[in-house]
Amino acid sequence: MLQRVQELEKPIFCLKATVKQAKGILGKDVSGFSDPYCLLGIEQGVGVPGGSPGARRRQKAVVKHTIPEEQTHRTRVVTQTLNPVWDETFILEFKDISSASFHLDMWDMDTVESVRQKLGELTDLHGLRRILKEVRKDKGQDDFLGNVVLRLQDLRCQEDQWYPLEPCTETYPDRGQCHLQFQLIHKRRATTASRSQPSYTVHLHLLQQLMSHEVTQHQTGSTSWDGSLSPQATTVLFLHATQKDLSDFHRSMAQWLAYSRLYQNLEFPSSCLLHAITSIEYQWIQGRLKAEQMEELAASFSSLLAYGLSLIRKFRSVFPLSVPDSPARLQALLRVLAQMCKMKAFGELCPSSQPLPRLVTEALRTGTVEWFHVKQQHHQPMVQGLLEAGKALLNLVQDVIGDLRQCQLTWGKIFHNVLKIDLFSTAFLELQWLVAKRVQDHVVAVECPMSLEMGESLFQLYVSLKELCLLGPVPSERDGVLALDGFHRWFQPAIPSWLQKTYSVALARVQRAVQMDKLVPLGELTKHSTSAVDLSTCFAQISHTARQLDWPDVEEAFMITVKFVEDTCRLALVYCSLIKARARELSAGQKDQGQAANMLCVVVNDMEQLRLVIGKLPTQLAWEALEQRVGTMLEQGQLQNTLHAQLQGALAGLGHEIRTGVRTLAEQLEVGIAKHIQKLVGVRESVLPEDAILPLMKFLEVELCYMNTNLVQENFSSLLTLLWTHTLTVLAEVAASQRSSPLASSRLRTALQNLEICFHAEGCGLPPEALHTATFQALQRDLLLQAASSRELIQQYFCSRVRQQAETTSEGLGAVTVKASYRASEQKLRVELLSASNLLPLDSNGTSDPFVQLTLEPRHVFPELAPRETQKHKKDLHPLFDETFEFLVPAEPCQTEGACLLLTVLDHDRLGTDDLEGEAFLPLRSVPGLPGSEELGEVPQTRLPLTYPAPNGDPILQLLESRKGDREAQGFVRLRRQRAKQASQHALQPGR
Repeated sequence: MLQRVQELEKPIFCLKATVKQAKGILGKDVSGFSDPYCLLGIEQGVGVPGGSPGARRRQKAVVKHTIPEEQTHRTRVVTQTLNPVWDETFILEFKDISSASFHLDMWDMDTVESVRQKLGELTDLHGLRRILKEVRKDKGQDDFLGNVVLRLQDLRCQEDQWYPLEPCTETYPDRGQCHLQFQLIHKRRATTASRSQPSYTVHLHLLQQLMSHEVTQHQTGSTSWDGSLSPQATTVLFLHATQKDLSDFHRSMAQWLAYSRLYQNLEFPSSCLLHAITSIEYQWIQGRLKAEQMEELAASFSSLLAYGLSLIRKFRSVFPLSVPDSPARLQALLRVLAQMCKMKAFGELCPSSQPLPRLVTEALRTGTVEWFHVKQQHHQPMVQGLLEAGKALLNLVQDVIGDLRQCQLTWGKIFHNVLKIDLFSTAFLELQWLVAKRVQDHVVAVECPMSLEMGESLFQLYVSLKELCLLGPVPSERDGVLALDGFHRWFQPAIPSWLQKTYSVALARVQRAVQMDKLVPLGELTKHSTSAVDLSTCFAQISHTARQLDWPDVEEAFMITVKFVEDTCRLALVYCSLIKARARELSAGQKDQGQAANMLCVVVNDMEQLRLVIGKLPTQLAWEALEQRVGTMLEQGQLQNTLHAQLQGALAGLGHEIRTGVRTLAEQLEVGIAKHIQKLVGVRESVLPEDAILPLMKFLEVELCYMNTNLVQENFSSLLTLLWTHTLTVLAEVAASQRSSPLASSRLRTALQNLEICFHAEGCGLPPEALHTATFQALQRDLLLQAASSRELIQQYFCSRVRQQAETTSEGLGAVTVKASYRASEQKLRVELLSASNLLPLDSNGTSDPFVQLTLEPRHVFPELAPRETQKHKKDLHPLFDETFEFLVPAEPCQTEGACLLLTVLDHDRLGTDDLEGEAFLPLRSVPGLPGSEELGEVPQTRLPLTYPAPNGDPILQLLESRKGDREAQGFVRLRRQRAKQASQHALQPGR
């Protein structure tokens, strides 16, 4: 083949030179502009070393004087400009490229003008200088503006750039630039194709052959073709187009035809097509194409458009998202079609074509319906039954939802960005109609009552349809009614089956969770067991089912919510019964009571966790939103009497179960506490109270720490409250049985103090207000009294009588008036008994014979001071005694706790025992003159109301009476009992 080519006639080599424009040339005319034109040609046989303008001396008119006139070419003249534009192309032949050079001379056309015309154009001195120069030269002689000289062997196949205009002298070195474009071509190539076919057709066939070769090479290497040709193929195409002098337009058209045809069989990047489209659009002139070429181009447009629409109709399978570059490929296809349909050539050659968005929308609509039918056939069940048909329909709806999501998130953005088409709305409108028809037919075919499996299948289908409807536009933003509007009514007969299924599944989960529970805490921070977690999950699933159902009809939604709440509360109570039975089952074989208590703690914690979960029902089931939806449709209080009443009943039941469990734990601990308290009073006397209490405190520390670790804080606080109450009761019972033993009372008192500290636990246990109950305060007071000696008790007795006297408001028993003072210098207590008033008539004649007995009490504090008496007044209920008594006594005994002056008012009886009118107590600490009291001055009168001793029930006297071996205590009790007996014989009658 090479030999045959070498034997062919050699072509004629040519330089295709295009003179485009110039800028910044010299202004040779008087006006400051020039009228430039160019002479160009090829100088053959003269070398130009180094690319310089020439070794010989530069001269003007190289082209005009050196190159033959028949080989010289000339541009047109552009008048009055310094930036001429020619854009003219010339074919310059040459023989030997190594010795040929290109010459271009630029001249200013000089026309013969009169002096008057030139003076009219004169603007400055520079113009005048030019006029003088014009006068000296020959008429009509053109001015040289510059030249460009280039060696052909320095040029590439194609060059397009600016060249500086070289001067022949150094007068004006900067003469501007000229924009030239060169192509090396040849003529008269002797080939068969050149003679039989047009050059454009040969170029197209050549391009197709080269493309086929590139595709074959890439298929062999298992790599995708990017649409580009090899450098060798590009060179061959360029040389062919250049040699045949093909225009850029025809080259772009050939590229479009070749690539658009190949694109319908092999996908490659669309940049090749876009480049060809852009070139055709930029250079489009309808008249430059022959009729057959126009038909060929129109056929290519129609063919690619039809092919693209077929791909768009099947875009789900042609561009699957499982392939990473699918979105980019689809977007490239749409861009090519959009750019093609915008072309002027497309509009002129395919005038009857509809707008591209309309064609694409119709293709999408048709393709969506076809895709749905393919999916329906794919899911067609092998066994024809309602249950299998329901599963197949559910899978079909899920596929529709997935497709719509892809359209919304990925595909829709591509179609909208390129063509402003709403793919999602088109697909949704078609698919929802198709889905609605098949779902309605399926639901109608289901008979009632339905099985649980069928109900579950319908529920999944219902949930999927809700999900599908949520994807669509809201009613306010759409036109017309959709086929799926009100679809929930199709499923109304299935609601009882759904509710029953939900409860049955939840009950089975609760039973299984309890059966698998070992009643062991999940961790230190999580004190409940596995069944509580499973139950929380189960209730969360019920709430999730309710949210999934979300029935649109308000009244039915309310009844459904009531049913869910009722079932949830019922499950909670069932769980309590099951978990308690599980605890009894596991603890039946346990010998360790601590292990049983631990299980009971876990049970209580599980029920507490359940109560927390149940309390969240209003939020989980959205009661607030339901109340707003229901509005005035329900009667007043109906919502409160249903939902809230059910919830409160369940919470109350759980609270009762929790309290019962806590009470059981408390009872287990109470036995140990009672035993230790009983042992406490039996410890020998040599053991100190602080040491005797240690076993009780160690027992409580261990047990309470154990319970605190295994119980939640709220129930632990309840347990502490129960234990504290029972502990106080046990202490009170033991204290009552040990009244006669001050040592035992002292130990119990120490125990009470330590128990208070233990139960408070530095603020981590019970607060002070919960500890200091009335029982605690009474027990504390009793133990304090029991631990005191007999004399201390006697002193406490007089202290209590003084307090009782201060609290007395009754005037029925009368009063005595005294003045008391203490003279420290004489150590004398001076008492002036002034009078008595409003005494009771104790004699049969309606009067009394009163006198007053004065005694310093307690007697063990004042053992040497004998009682004193006043004179007796006969038949007088308001005696004026006006008597003074002095007691020689130091100040210190008078300041003792309980020290007082006892004023006993008696009615003198000659035949029997004197009758008691009443008693009055003057505390000695308040007497003026004693250290720490008021200073002695004018002694004030003190009016003391008379009181009766209590006939029985005084705790101090009971304590003293219980001390049988204490003679002093027995004597004091005997005296006070006698006084009480006297008081009871003359009790104050009402109205007296």
